Amino acid sequence: MPRTALVPALTDLLFRPELHLDTAIDRHFAPDYRQRTDGVWADRAGFVEHIAHLRSVVVDGRIRLHEELSDGSLYADRHTIEVRKTDGSTVAMEVYLFGEFAPDGRFRRIEETTLMLAGSAADRGLGSAR
Repeated sequence: MPRTALVPALTDLLFRPELHLDTAIDRHFAPDYRQRTDGVWADRAGFVEHIAHLRSVVVDGRIRLHEELSDGSLYADRHTIEVRKTDGSTVAMEVYLFGEFAPDGRFRRIEETTLMLAGSAADRGLGSAR
């Protein structure tokens, strides 16, 4: 079964508002998905809440994938995400991500650390904001 990929997943989640949130999440994330961002764990319901919040504050943006590795069900990457928010401000973060795929090719777990490159101090927690 083909695996999901990071850039299409983030694009569907954040930059395709016409795609229903549940559809975007079901496409790329397993039912038992969980995520840890900068030390904060979220189950799938918490992740849905996080993405819904981001969709309410993000207008558009882009993702640049710098490095990507996979070994069996394990996955790692380093990417930069830049977003423009509804208030016109911009945020850029470099993300170091380690994850695991479910047998069906969707993400089962992601653990990531973010490095703020641009944005206000209030945007520092954007990676796990709800």
